[in-house]
Amino acid sequence: MAILQQTDGEEACLGDGAVPAEPTGKVSSSSKATKTVLQQVLESDESRSGIVRKIDILSRAFEAPEDKLGPTHAVRQLRHEQLEQELFLAQKNAALKSGARGLQARKELKAVEHKVVESSNTLDQPLETTDASVIHEETQAAVEMLDDLQARFEAINAVDREQEARKILLGLGFRESSFDQPVQSLSGGWRMRCMLAGVLIQKADIMILDEPTNFLDLLGVIWLETYLTRMRGESDKTVVVVSHDRDFLNAVCEEIIILKDQTLTYFKGNISAYEKDIEAQKLYWGRMKEAQDRQTAHMKATIRDNIKLGKKTGDDNKLRMAKSRQKKLEERMGVEVSATGGRFKLSRDRVGWHDSLRAEIEVPADEKGASLEIPDAPDLRFPGALLSLEAATFEYKSKGALVLDGIDLVIHMGDRVGIMGLNGSGKTTLIGVLVGALEPTQGKLSRHPRLKLAYYSQHAVEDLQGLGGSRPGLTALGLISQEAEGDLSEGDARAILSSVGLVGRVASDVQIGQLSGGQLVRVALARILWKRPHLLILDEITTHLDFHTVIALSCALSEFNGAILLVSHDRFLVRAVVEGKRDADHEVENSVIGESEDENEMGRRHVFVLKAGKLHLQENGVEQFEQSLEKRVRKMMAAG
Repeated sequence: MAILQQTDGEEACLGDGAVPAEPTGKVSSSSKATKTVLQQVLESDESRSGIVRKIDILSRAFEAPEDKLGPTHAVRQLRHEQLEQELFLAQKNAALKSGARGLQARKELKAVEHKVVESSNTLDQPLETTDASVIHEETQAAVEMLDDLQARFEAINAVDREQEARKILLGLGFRESSFDQPVQSLSGGWRMRCMLAGVLIQKADIMILDEPTNFLDLLGVIWLETYLTRMRGESDKTVVVVSHDRDFLNAVCEEIIILKDQTLTYFKGNISAYEKDIEAQKLYWGRMKEAQDRQTAHMKATIRDNIKLGKKTGDDNKLRMAKSRQKKLEERMGVEVSATGGRFKLSRDRVGWHDSLRAEIEVPADEKGASLEIPDAPDLRFPGALLSLEAATFEYKSKGALVLDGIDLVIHMGDRVGIMGLNGSGKTTLIGVLVGALEPTQGKLSRHPRLKLAYYSQHAVEDLQGLGGSRPGLTALGLISQEAEGDLSEGDARAILSSVGLVGRVASDVQIGQLSGGQLVRVALARILWKRPHLLILDEITTHLDFHTVIALSCALSEFNGAILLVSHDRFLVRAVVEGKRDADHEVENSVIGESEDENEMGRRHVFVLKAGKLHLQENGVEQFEQSLEKRVRKMMAAG
């Protein structure tokens, strides 16, 4: 089993990238510090590394002619390590099982414990006192073990592992020049990519990927989609993916597992198919419930009338009829079809003990993340562009190369602008120029005199984590109140936090250092929204958000009356916010773009790609950029 876990950037690539095959296979910190990127990926396959280690132990034992007892000691050591691994698994198995299975697991555990004790005693015995026939037997066992390990190693190396590792690293955005770079010198994001490469190269039966698209640009995401899709057709490996990237899940998943109300529900198909099925179920069960509610109301009215008339006239038949209908109402109202959609049969479809003869009709509830609301931007009082960048260029003096080259960008109230591009294309530099953190080398940046600009940095969560570490006891409410400097009452500060999904004690009592990544995103949003900005500049805002919160965010941004400049690799978010589409195959939704057909009134919608220092307008939006990258990935795969 190979696992990609969401860990802190400091631990990425240096922690638990996979379930270890050997209890002693961990690498020391000093060794990790000197590992290169390529070495880290190759050694991430714990199964292969374990075989190499065992071959090395046995080979060194046979290569020392002066120590004839070396092979005996080596084979005893390796057997003992194998028993320790079996003991670890037996202890885990016994702890997880109960009843008859638990009893059997504990018996097996005792047997393994006995073997470990015997092996430990054998390992501690002086080899000089061991019988010659035993030495001969164990030396022969060492020879056979070495032959078996070498055969397994040759089978693993039938495919050029180093070439495969290079191909994976290139697909994830590494340059060949960085293969020999120490892992310790990488940033947290690049360590996560290195860790992902180490998981992908493993020949595991089960692969678990937790948010694998984090820190990948769109080229890396599409490459990973293609890699996993091809893997699905070429091997029987099971891949379990946890991700908030809607398009990625639609591309790679054949089955969805939904964790809701402490229950797992399975669905054959991808996210889009699941949502369509849920909508169909809501319609089907909703209509059935409405019809039954009308029938129930009619029966209750009839029962009341029969009881009233029976008591008034002394008609026992009316009272018996009312009692019969009351019994039917209590016992037979509910689901009227079987699980397969056929006619309901009590003996088949309602087996076991239940409170009623029929199950209650349950209409599937909407699955939503925390609600998000963005306050409307105030009036500007007089018209004009919010931001205007004219013929702007920028170069870092230390590098001497143009990062931005002749950029023209104008943003008006209500505009929706999306900027996409590969990592290193200059998106962060462009944002720095727009927010005033960097001065353009040439060109002009103009702002509306009354502009209120809010900037969400891609490092906003890390900044808050650092702030929480340096200021213990600081809460979200305390932070907003301090930054408002008296402009917000406690009630207003709570209202801002509530609008982004932080309510009650989470806002006022929980320390910032104890909040989750998604909650920290909401705190960062509250920090920029309380001033009611006219322009939102959002840089990779979805990194720490869950699937449903991304949808809630897209809805909130779509309803915002100000302007938005969105920098993101999330195709769904850019389509929803900038293009006004829910999915690639959906038309623009009127509820998103508004009822007005006046482009100037509703704002312009443009998706740009930043490449070679220039902004390139995508006439077909995200789809155009996506198709160009898919073509590039096909060439990469063919070359590999």
